[in-house]
Amino acid sequence: MDLAGTRILDLFAGFGSLGYEALSRGAAEVCFVDSNVRSLKSLRQTAAELGVSSRVRIVKKGVARFIKTEKNVYDLVFCDPPYNWRDYRGLIREIFSSGLLAENGMLLIEHSNRYGFEDVPQYAFHKDYGMTRVSFFS
Repeated sequence: MDLAGTRILDLFAGFGSLGYEALSRGAAEVCFVDSNVRSLKSLRQTAAELGVSSRVRIVKKGVARFIKTEKNVYDLVFCDPPYNWRDYRGLIREIFSSGLLAENGMLLIEHSNRYGFEDVPQYAFHKDYGMTRVSFFS
């Protein structure tokens, strides 16, 4: 996937591995969203250590609230909710109805391989990594 110049949104960012990897592959900017204080501190520290603070936006907010209030548009949305997340379908629906994704944007959701979303209209494909599945939507 060519990430050159793309705008990335990393929801439930944690320590930011997906977003920072995207920056290393040419993404123009990444917005990290998390509500955990330790994660936010780590995200800021990593941005400073990598010298990419000017290309990073770190938002302390719950994901549901962020989705409802964010006005920017992103080319790629990474979403890694806790594995005990109860409403993946609602989350997918909210992301697509919010206008967060650019016209040809993609949503990637990491989840347990117990879940499948082949019936979701925006579903494209998935990849399994052991007990983890990453589902792609466009």
